[in-house]
Amino acid sequence: MSVGIRFPANLFGHPTDKRIEAVNSELKYWTNHSNAPVTKVVFGHFPMSFTTSSEKGQRYESVFARQSISAYLCGHLHAKVSKQLWRYHEVRTTEGHKSSFWEWELGDWKDSRLMRILAIDGGAVSFIDHTLKQALQTSILVTYPTDSRSMNMLESEKWSMRNDINVLVFSHQIIRNVSARVFDSDSEFKIVEEIPLQLVASSSVHRPLFHAKWNAENYRSPSPTRYWLQVFVLDSHGVKISSEQRPFSVEGKMAIPTSPWLNYLVFEVQWEDMYQVLMWSNMAFTIVLLCSPKLLYHFVSRSSSYQRWSVSVLSSPIQQRKTYFWLVWFLMEGTRSKPFWLCLVIYVLWLIEMPWFWGRATSENGEIAQMYLSGWSMPFYDGGLTGNKLSNPDVLVITLPFLYLVVVPVIVLIYGLFVEKSTAYLRRSRRIEYSADSENMHAESTCLLPVAPRALLMKFSDKLVSMTIQFCGSWTRRALLLACLIISAVHLKLCSKLMSAYGTVPVALSPPLTWMPLLLLGAAAYCTKLHAD
Repeated sequence: MSVGIRFPANLFGHPTDKRIEAVNSELKYWTNHSNAPVTKVVFGHFPMSFTTSSEKGQRYESVFARQSISAYLCGHLHAKVSKQLWRYHEVRTTEGHKSSFWEWELGDWKDSRLMRILAIDGGAVSFIDHTLKQALQTSILVTYPTDSRSMNMLESEKWSMRNDINVLVFSHQIIRNVSARVFDSDSEFKIVEEIPLQLVASSSVHRPLFHAKWNAENYRSPSPTRYWLQVFVLDSHGVKISSEQRPFSVEGKMAIPTSPWLNYLVFEVQWEDMYQVLMWSNMAFTIVLLCSPKLLYHFVSRSSSYQRWSVSVLSSPIQQRKTYFWLVWFLMEGTRSKPFWLCLVIYVLWLIEMPWFWGRATSENGEIAQMYLSGWSMPFYDGGLTGNKLSNPDVLVITLPFLYLVVVPVIVLIYGLFVEKSTAYLRRSRRIEYSADSENMHAESTCLLPVAPRALLMKFSDKLVSMTIQFCGSWTRRALLLACLIISAVHLKLCSKLMSAYGTVPVALSPPLTWMPLLLLGAAAYCTKLHAD
């Protein structure tokens, strides 16, 4: 294997045109050099959702469909999401034919102790997974009929109706009896038939195959989940073990269940394409967030009416203004500070075109490389790995959390701090005007109120207004500062992960990634302090 980028930017498999052609030639060989039908199963490390296209845009799925494989077995995800990541692929070949194959992921042995027993029975591929946290006593694998939810091949030439029931039973004990029961889900899972199975005579003791004949015509059904099968095994110690109930269809019909949203997101979304969508939609949103309010403020401020409009927005009751009024005002106020706005624009442009950070990309003692939005850049020789845009789109594990959890929140929080400052100043000016008007009315109202009650009323009113302004302003600012601390903690957590992966010193000395978000938030918090007059 060639040298690659270290974790976490090693999320994808990167097949070359040469490798894809080699797989295609191998599969094609067995099609052309066998008189009997060949069942093809392909093993690989990466799921198809985390496999990129080759240099010429070729993908494994088209090869698998063209060569009519039955299943692709993969790993890589370490059972972090689910132990049942299964996907049915339907691919239209270049000849216009539709072909299909199953993709079955299996978690790891290292941490999860997962093991898979897979069997091929007359072209039907079946499997059972075990978690070997303790010694496995007995394993029951029904090789035919297969599970209609995850193993059937939809009305293909690979499927033919058979009057067989075949079961593999692996056990430390001697097996005394094996039987299969058929249940009808339309009749509240009542037993339709119980069929005894016999051990198939074989010269090998390691082939524990049990077989029985039945009339498959009895179980034709429009529904692939009407009939369910369960196998019961009795060993020499009198222990009775049963397999899971599972639906079957003698006609090869399928009932693929709906995947949980997280399984679908991880295993069925093509992340090579999704990364481009998520990355550039974020960058487009960020650019619009920076530029549109600034342009609008530029045109509005030229008419000298922005200040009056801001006061009218603040003075009117909330329910009398549409939501977009407050949103437009928030964005325009946030961009009024020209130095901060320019800093944010320069920072975003830097993230698009310039390196984010430096680190040891290939090994602990490897050469220092640069990571860009488009991937790693290694212009020097390091174990055979050179070039630009390396480990793309693997870098999504770095770029997407930073863009979505740090960059956009930092911009919004800086806007919020400047808006809070503007709001406090506008309300303070209104309070000062109110106090001046009250003093002018003082002489005229002396004849209407006694001196002591009037003084008490004015003192109480001013105190109430002051408390209201202080409460709203201070708590709004405290909430914003708390949000700044949370975003800073998230940012430091992301940086610590990168430091542990690519070296503490080079990552820590990379200003664009490590320092800038903290400096921007700190400077904005300091510059938006409300100074007492």
